[in-house]
Amino acid sequence: MSGHGHGHDHGAGGRRFERPSSRPAGVRPLGAPGQTGVDYEHRVDFDRLRSYRVDRAKAALDASECGAFLLFDFYNIRYTTQTWIGGALGDKMIRYALLMRGKDPILWDFGSAVRHHKLYSDWVPEENYRAGFLGFRGAVAPDGAGLMRDAVAEIKSLLTAEGLADAPIGLDIVEPPFLFEMERQGLRVADAQQHMLDARVIKSQDEIMLLNQAAAMVDGVYQDIAEALKPGVRENEIVALANKRLYEYGSDQVEAINAISGERCNPHPHNFTDRIIRPGDQAFFDIIHSFNGYRTCYYRTFGVGWATESQRDAYKQAREWMDSALDALRPGVGTDEVAAVLPKAEDFGFENELAAFGLQFAHGLGLGLHERPIISRLNSMKDPVELRPGMVFAMETYCPASDGTSAARIEEEVVVTDYGIEVLTKFPAQDPFVANPY
Repeated sequence: MSGHGHGHDHGAGGRRFERPSSRPAGVRPLGAPGQTGVDYEHRVDFDRLRSYRVDRAKAALDASECGAFLLFDFYNIRYTTQTWIGGALGDKMIRYALLMRGKDPILWDFGSAVRHHKLYSDWVPEENYRAGFLGFRGAVAPDGAGLMRDAVAEIKSLLTAEGLADAPIGLDIVEPPFLFEMERQGLRVADAQQHMLDARVIKSQDEIMLLNQAAAMVDGVYQDIAEALKPGVRENEIVALANKRLYEYGSDQVEAINAISGERCNPHPHNFTDRIIRPGDQAFFDIIHSFNGYRTCYYRTFGVGWATESQRDAYKQAREWMDSALDALRPGVGTDEVAAVLPKAEDFGFENELAAFGLQFAHGLGLGLHERPIISRLNSMKDPVELRPGMVFAMETYCPASDGTSAARIEEEVVVTDYGIEVLTKFPAQDPFVANPY
């Protein structure tokens, strides 16, 4: 293992901790090169990235019982068509893509975006970009203008022309009226989301590089937070700072910034407020954003001015749980084996694993924030999966402090490799980080 042992006990001598690396001699660490295109370095190859993704999706379709996938999930649409439009439309259920066996994907998109795709996204045949609109999640009544009826009829005609109308059509997510209309017109529906998540679980070298670049951006934001984190600053001001810096770095979407301090740390509320940060607070943050679509989920915990013994004890325990999990990660290991080293819900004050879910677990990272694998005591003991090279996920731990209000939260983003793991998250986290110590 390598990469996650770069920490400082700030305010206590600046001790630096290094974990021994399992990277074989001669194997270079994963890179996070500059973001622009240059002629003198190998960086992200976007043509290779696009080919890899659509080929994986086509292979998943061929291995399924479906004749086609009909995709409404924004991340599945990007994975298959290599297109993206503003995040504000991501939950409106008006964009959809049809992937039929042996064919390039067809995309129905919003307004002038179709014309833009035809000009600038020419890896899909021009005729496969079509205008579409289904009503903004019911704002146009489904039984009024007939938008859903006409859309389903068009899809069915395409399936019929390819001899696929009698096979199941896989759906990832869908509005109920659209599903009812598909059934009314005689289409058999199956689940495509499982197949698409299977396709997306193994990341290519380009995807991993983009994930690493996204993490590097957050490394820099945490340095800014460490310098700004002083008494009198409000949680929402830290959120504003993080948003500004991420967009300056080139983020294409800041999905969420959690900022939690003082008495709000326990229980974990998963949000931010306008609370004024005070001397001696423990504070933790989660930065969730994407670069070229590839996301981070990256927690760090700070002491503000100083850290109490109770806060340090909580941090030490959270770090021990993290290191035990990282030590268990390697290719060929089952997710049940990793979950077994995580603390039980009762060990940190919860009545059962469902009540504690999301505090001691790992989740896949890619175009989506929560992909495969999901590793936790809630699901992995019953349904384990084998870790394979190319999987990327975020491991999270949390420990409440004995003072009843503070808590420590740590998260590391991990790539499974042939030889073990690489950790992408580099901001110091091995020891408590005290910001602006007195």
